[in-house]
Amino acid sequence: MLTHKSIWAAIDALAAEHGLSVSGLARRSGLDPTTFNKSKRVSRDEKPRWPSTESVAKILDATGASLPDLVSHIAMTGDGLRLGGRRIPIVRLDQAGGQGFFDDTGFPLSGDWDQVDFPEIADADAYAVEIVDDTMAPTLRRGDMAIASPTAGVRRGDRVIVRTVAGEVMARELARRTATRVELRLADPAQPPVSLDTRDVAWVSRIIWIGQT
Repeated sequence: MLTHKSIWAAIDALAAEHGLSVSGLARRSGLDPTTFNKSKRVSRDEKPRWPSTESVAKILDATGASLPDLVSHIAMTGDGLRLGGRRIPIVRLDQAGGQGFFDDTGFPLSGDWDQVDFPEIADADAYAVEIVDDTMAPTLRRGDMAIASPTAGVRRGDRVIVRTVAGEVMARELARRTATRVELRLADPAQPPVSLDTRDVAWVSRIIWIGQT
Protein backbone atom coordinates (compact mmCIF):
# COMPACT_ATOMS: atom_id res chain seq x y z
CA MET A 1 0.00 0.00 0.00
CA LEU A 2 1.35 3.42 -0.95
CA THR A 3 1.26 5.61 2.14
CA HIS A 4 3.20 8.63 3.34
CA LYS A 5 5.16 6.40 5.71
CA SER A 6 5.87 3.71 3.12
CA ILE A 7 7.18 6.07 0.42
CA TRP A 8 9.61 7.66 2.88
CA ALA A 9 10.62 4.21 4.13
CA ALA A 10 11.29 3.24 0.51
CA ILE A 11 13.61 6.22 0.08
CA ASP A 12 15.40 5.22 3.31
CA ALA A 13 15.79 1.66 2.01
CA LEU A 14 17.03 2.83 -1.41
CA ALA A 15 19.69 4.93 0.30
CA ALA A 16 20.75 1.97 2.47
CA GLU A 17 20.93 -0.29 -0.58
CA HIS A 18 23.54 2.04 -2.06
CA GLY A 19 25.48 2.41 1.19
CA LEU A 20 24.28 5.96 1.79
CA SER A 21 22.58 7.89 4.55
CA VAL A 22 19.52 9.86 3.45
CA SER A 23 21.60 13.03 3.63
CA GLY A 24 24.26 11.35 1.49
CA LEU A 25 21.61 10.30 -1.01
CA ALA A 26 20.35 13.89 -1.20
CA ARG A 27 23.88 15.23 -1.75
CA ARG A 28 24.61 12.68 -4.48
CA SER A 29 21.38 13.71 -6.18
CA GLY A 30 22.30 17.39 -6.19
CA LEU A 31 19.74 18.23 -3.50
CA ASP A 32 20.03 20.02 -0.19
CA PRO A 33 21.44 17.46 2.34
CA THR A 34 18.41 17.98 4.59
CA THR A 35 15.85 17.27 1.84
CA PHE A 36 14.97 13.82 3.17
CA ASN A 37 15.48 14.47 6.89
CA LYS A 38 12.61 13.48 9.14
CA SER A 39 11.90 17.11 9.98
CA LYS A 40 11.19 17.73 6.28
CA ARG A 41 8.63 14.91 6.11
CA VAL A 42 5.97 16.88 7.97
CA SER A 43 4.94 20.51 7.84
CA ARG A 44 5.11 22.86 10.82
CA ASP A 45 1.51 21.99 11.65
CA GLU A 46 2.44 18.26 11.62
CA LYS A 47 0.72 17.49 8.31
CA PRO A 48 2.43 14.84 6.11
CA ARG A 49 4.74 16.26 3.46
CA TRP A 50 5.40 14.03 0.45
CA PRO A 51 8.67 13.99 -1.51
CA SER A 52 8.44 15.96 -4.74
CA THR A 53 8.43 14.17 -8.07
CA GLU A 54 11.56 16.16 -8.98
CA SER A 55 13.46 14.89 -5.92
CA VAL A 56 12.34 11.31 -6.60
CA ALA A 57 13.49 11.60 -10.22
CA LYS A 58 16.86 12.95 -9.10
CA ILE A 59 17.55 10.14 -6.63
CA LEU A 60 16.61 7.52 -9.21
CA ASP A 61 18.99 9.14 -11.70
CA ALA A 62 21.78 9.44 -9.13
CA THR A 63 21.55 5.79 -8.04
CA GLY A 64 20.70 4.28 -11.41
CA ALA A 65 17.56 2.80 -9.90
CA SER A 66 14.25 2.57 -11.74
CA LEU A 67 10.81 3.51 -10.47
CA PRO A 68 9.95 -0.21 -10.08
CA ASP A 69 13.11 -0.54 -7.95
CA LEU A 70 11.79 2.17 -5.63
CA VAL A 71 8.34 0.63 -5.54
CA SER A 72 9.88 -2.71 -4.60
CA HIS A 73 10.96 -1.14 -1.30
CA ILE A 74 7.41 -0.12 -0.38
CA ALA A 75 6.65 -3.32 1.55
CA MET A 76 7.79 -2.13 4.96
CA THR A 77 6.75 -3.25 8.42
CA GLY A 78 6.69 -1.48 11.78
CA ASP A 79 8.33 1.68 13.07
CA GLY A 80 11.29 2.00 10.76
CA LEU A 81 11.70 -1.79 10.48
CA ARG A 82 11.56 -3.96 7.41
CA LEU A 83 12.23 -7.53 6.39
CA GLY A 84 15.67 -8.17 4.95
CA GLY A 85 19.05 -7.42 6.41
CA ARG A 86 22.07 -5.21 6.06
CA ARG A 87 25.10 -4.11 8.03
CA ILE A 88 24.98 -1.05 10.22
CA PRO A 89 27.89 0.84 11.82
CA ILE A 90 28.73 0.13 15.47
CA VAL A 91 31.07 1.82 17.93
CA ARG A 92 31.76 1.42 21.65
CA LEU A 93 30.08 4.12 23.70
CA ASP A 94 33.37 5.16 25.30
CA GLN A 95 34.91 5.65 21.83
CA ALA A 96 31.97 7.46 20.23
CA GLY A 97 33.15 10.89 21.33
CA GLY A 98 36.24 10.65 19.13
CA GLN A 99 36.67 12.50 15.87
CA GLY A 100 35.32 11.00 12.66
CA PHE A 101 32.32 9.09 13.97
CA PHE A 102 29.55 11.72 13.83
CA ASP A 103 28.85 14.97 12.06
CA ASP A 104 27.74 18.05 13.99
CA THR A 105 24.07 17.01 13.92
CA GLY A 106 24.52 13.42 15.11
CA PHE A 107 24.56 11.56 11.79
CA PRO A 108 27.20 8.83 11.46
CA LEU A 109 30.14 9.58 9.18
CA SER A 110 31.94 7.00 7.11
CA GLY A 111 35.20 6.28 8.86
CA ASP A 112 36.54 4.02 11.59
CA TRP A 113 33.27 2.31 12.44
CA ASP A 114 33.06 -1.44 12.85
CA GLN A 115 29.96 -3.12 11.40
CA VAL A 116 27.33 -5.48 12.69
CA ASP A 117 24.75 -7.54 10.79
CA PHE A 118 21.22 -6.57 11.74
CA PRO A 119 18.23 -8.12 9.98
CA GLU A 120 15.36 -5.70 10.56
CA ILE A 121 16.41 -2.05 10.40
CA ALA A 122 15.36 0.16 7.49
CA ASP A 123 16.53 3.54 8.77
CA ALA A 124 19.48 4.37 6.52
CA ASP A 125 21.02 6.63 9.17
CA ALA A 126 20.72 4.20 12.10
CA TYR A 127 23.83 3.17 13.98
CA ALA A 128 24.67 0.90 16.90
CA VAL A 129 26.47 1.73 20.13
CA GLU A 130 27.92 -0.94 22.40
CA ILE A 131 27.17 -0.16 26.05
CA VAL A 132 30.31 -0.33 28.19
CA ASP A 133 29.00 0.20 31.74
CA ASP A 134 25.95 -0.49 33.90
CA THR A 135 24.85 3.07 34.65
CA MET A 136 21.55 2.41 32.83
CA ALA A 137 21.02 -1.16 34.12
CA PRO A 138 18.74 -3.04 33.99
CA THR A 139 17.43 -1.23 30.89
CA LEU A 140 20.87 -1.13 29.28
CA ARG A 141 23.62 -3.42 30.51
CA ARG A 142 27.32 -3.67 29.76
CA GLY A 143 27.68 -5.46 26.41
CA ASP A 144 24.21 -4.54 25.14
CA MET A 145 23.81 -3.02 21.69
CA ALA A 146 21.67 0.10 21.46
CA ILE A 147 20.54 1.03 17.97
CA ALA A 148 19.85 4.75 17.63
CA SER A 149 18.25 6.87 14.93
CA PRO A 150 19.27 10.50 14.42
CA THR A 151 16.09 11.07 12.36
CA ALA A 152 13.59 9.68 14.89
CA GLY A 153 11.53 12.09 16.97
CA VAL A 154 12.54 12.34 20.63
CA ARG A 155 10.02 12.58 23.47
CA ARG A 156 10.09 12.55 27.26
CA GLY A 157 10.75 9.05 28.55
CA ASP A 158 12.72 7.90 25.50
CA ARG A 159 16.09 6.23 25.92
CA VAL A 160 18.59 8.36 24.04
CA ILE A 161 22.20 8.75 23.00
CA VAL A 162 23.44 12.23 23.90
CA ARG A 163 26.60 14.00 22.85
CA THR A 164 27.77 17.13 24.61
CA VAL A 165 29.65 19.96 22.93
CA ALA A 166 32.66 18.90 25.00
CA GLY A 167 32.61 15.50 23.25
CA GLU A 168 31.12 13.26 25.97
CA VAL A 169 28.70 10.63 24.64
CA MET A 170 26.27 8.92 27.01
CA ALA A 171 23.18 6.72 27.04
CA ARG A 172 20.39 8.12 29.22
CA GLU A 173 16.63 8.53 29.53
CA LEU A 174 15.22 11.89 28.48
CA ALA A 175 13.43 13.32 31.52
CA ARG A 176 12.60 16.75 30.12
CA ARG A 177 13.59 19.00 27.24
CA THR A 178 12.91 22.72 26.95
CA ALA A 179 14.32 25.55 24.89
CA THR A 180 17.03 26.11 27.49
CA ARG A 181 17.56 22.82 29.39
CA VAL A 182 17.92 19.09 28.72
CA GLU A 183 17.29 16.86 31.74
CA LEU A 184 18.59 13.28 31.66
CA ARG A 185 17.89 10.38 34.02
CA LEU A 186 19.81 7.25 34.95
CA ALA A 187 17.90 3.99 35.35
CA ASP A 188 17.99 4.27 39.16
CA PRO A 189 15.00 6.48 40.12
CA ALA A 190 16.79 7.44 43.35
CA GLN A 191 19.38 9.31 41.30
CA PRO A 192 18.40 12.94 40.52
CA PRO A 193 18.20 13.99 36.85
CA VAL A 194 21.23 15.65 35.31
CA SER A 195 20.34 19.07 33.91
CA LEU A 196 22.33 20.43 30.96
CA ASP A 197 22.16 23.79 29.25
CA THR A 198 21.00 23.22 25.64
CA ARG A 199 24.05 25.18 24.50
CA ASP A 200 26.18 22.38 25.97
CA VAL A 201 24.30 19.62 24.08
CA ALA A 202 25.46 18.89 20.53
CA TRP A 203 22.68 16.43 19.67
CA VAL A 204 20.23 13.85 21.02
CA SER A 205 19.27 10.65 19.14
CA ARG A 206 16.52 8.22 20.14
CA ILE A 207 17.36 4.58 20.87
CA ILE A 208 14.93 2.51 18.78
CA TRP A 209 16.10 -1.02 19.63
CA ILE A 210 18.10 -2.72 22.39
CA GLY A 211 19.70 -6.17 22.16
CA GLN A 212 22.83 -8.22 22.66
CA THR A 213 25.98 -7.79 20.56
